[in-house]
Amino acid sequence: MPGLIEEQPNPASKQLIKVRELHPTFGAQISGVDFSSPLPDDVFAEVLTAITKYGVVVFRGTSLDDKAHIEFARRFGDLDDIKPYLAAGRKNRLKYDELFDVSNVEDDGSLVDPNGPRGQANKGNYLFHVDSSFNPRRAGYSLLLAHELPPPGNGGHTAFADTRTAFEDLRDELKQELVEQDYIVHHSLLHSRKLASPEYFAHINPEDHPMNRHRLTQIHEPSGRMNLYIAAHAHHIEGIDPDRSRALLDKLYEHAKQPQYLLEIEWEGTGDLVLWDNTCTMHRAVEGTFEGRYRRDMRRATVHDGSSQAWGLNEHNDQRQGLP
Repeated sequence: MPGLIEEQPNPASKQLIKVRELHPTFGAQISGVDFSSPLPDDVFAEVLTAITKYGVVVFRGTSLDDKAHIEFARRFGDLDDIKPYLAAGRKNRLKYDELFDVSNVEDDGSLVDPNGPRGQANKGNYLFHVDSSFNPRRAGYSLLLAHELPPPGNGGHTAFADTRTAFEDLRDELKQELVEQDYIVHHSLLHSRKLASPEYFAHINPEDHPMNRHRLTQIHEPSGRMNLYIAAHAHHIEGIDPDRSRALLDKLYEHAKQPQYLLEIEWEGTGDLVLWDNTCTMHRAVEGTFEGRYRRDMRRATVHDGSSQAWGLNEHNDQRQGLP
């Protein structure tokens, strides 16, 4: 993989896992983890140390099945489930409600029509975002496992953005403004879907639907570093002029997408697992020619954020957004 940095020993004293850095500021590949049985506590502690430092980690060829995938994810905290997100009669083709079906496969095994309702909605996944910022309680960790991949050269990789370093590199005056003003951003799933497919969702006004509120800048508690909590779901900043709001959100979003903050992870084979922290990174699916031609079966376990910022400024309830 291009751009790999020489493998470094893990800083934990026992050094039970091996960590290979993938980017100068974030992202790593972890080896030396046996997923054939539950991870011992000391091994899991080193994985937790790695995800805190790097924000994104990849494990190759894990051989995890659905049940083991869920059990591993549950080590990180309480899990979200798919039931509140199902809309318009769509069924979950997977056995477990704790797994989100982020594939291009319908419940009858056919390929999703890229021009159909689900295909149009999925276009939002091609924009940089964080999982569940549009909900009262946001996502913490996401764990995405490859079950079936398109042939090489047909796309379908996953790209990540380092929003901690992006914040640190802002001009001092802008950083000061963001911290002092403590801006609150309203997040909407429909907003990002409409951005990605404006014609299909032309009839939808996101302002007619619930949004949820999270701080634009905040401490990433596991690492103690400041983070820019930005995403395609970010609709507007509360209490300021709409034009000023849009201009500032666009500026910060484009800043965080610059090449120096990006890492693209290629899926090499089934069993590959990518773990990321939504509270210090953005991510997006990379488009390719596989859509409508080849199966890409990906399943995600989503861990509710457990930090003091998990609920933002929202009511503590179980309401979550699905597409109307």
